[in-house]
Amino acid sequence: MGSFSVWHWLIVLVIVALVFGTKKIGNMGSDLGKAVKGFKDGVKGEEEKKDAVAKESSTIDVQSKEKSGN
Repeated sequence: MGSFSVWHWLIVLVIVALVFGTKKIGNMGSDLGKAVKGFKDGVKGEEEKKDAVAKESSTIDVQSKEKSGN
């Protein structure tokens, strides 16, 4: 009663393939892959922005003035 056997999962997989069709399942997999890639790129972009801000804040901008006369 606890878990399903391998045969149960195979039957479920066959029924899902019959209902949705293999082409539609492939398209859903492709869309999911693109979504995950977009999420990773977004996270990477945020990390790069934080690194740029950290580098910018650690840079010291000094303005020099000429010393006038005696």
